[in-house]
Amino acid sequence: MPGQHTLAETENQVTTRLAGMDLDFDAMAVTSNLFRAANSARNYLERTVLARVNLTWTAFVVLWVAWIWETGETREIAAETGVSKATLSGVLATLEGRGLLTRTRGKHDGRLVVVELTPAGKRVMKRLFPEFNAAEREVTRLIAKEHLGDAAQYLRTITTATQV
Repeated sequence: MPGQHTLAETENQVTTRLAGMDLDFDAMAVTSNLFRAANSARNYLERTVLARVNLTWTAFVVLWVAWIWETGETREIAAETGVSKATLSGVLATLEGRGLLTRTRGKHDGRLVVVELTPAGKRVMKRLFPEFNAAEREVTRLIAKEHLGDAAQYLRTITTATQV
């Protein structure tokens, strides 16, 4: 049944289907497993921690960026979160409607929009993040503790290699 194949079945099928082609199978495995892992982790975190506070992944990442940097222009937040300005606008409207952040016009350039968490937004993040981090520990539990730093560095390296 489509969508019901295990990771091992999928990788075996790919190897069979692409046999004889001059390809870098290791690079393909890293890239495809990175995609699978990112989606799987995101879905897990949305279904568990974020669902309890009625946040999507994108809304959480927007709150996270605003919490870490304290204020930010929408163009910076869009770049940091990897979403389009149109998507960001909808997410910001929802979060603003929930009283978690504010949007104001830039002091020196009225075309710019500055985002800042409200006290309620800061409380949500301060309360939520330890739960989120516990779920991150769950996501990475099968990686030996002494290898977590290396895994993080490999992912940073991929991120650096793909930034244009």
